[in-house]
Amino acid sequence: MAVFPRPASPRALIADVRAFLAGGGRTKVSIAIISVLMPVIIVIGFYHDANIKPAPKGPYFVQSWPATRSDEEIKAQQKIDQARRDAEREKRRQEYQRLADQLGIDTK
Repeated sequence: MAVFPRPASPRALIADVRAFLAGGGRTKVSIAIISVLMPVIIVIGFYHDANIKPAPKGPYFVQSWPATRSDEEIKAQQKIDQARRDAEREKRRQEYQRLADQLGIDTK
């Protein structure tokens, strides 16, 4: 039993490629090269993506609180946390504003 079907053989393939290259112009050959390169680039991309190792995860620390803390202590801590988040948000906003100014983007 043959590996290739009856009309297709390596000799027939080589003859077809030779006829294609002999009879075609530069446009045909360019399109043929692009047609071969596109799947090759995609396969190489998948191969590269499969070999990327994720960064090792470090320990995740959770803050522990005593069960006896009062509502006032909770609210005070929430205000402190909110102030910290607001400061980080404002710092990030200023960085984006500085970038927009450098790129000439009008944000007003």
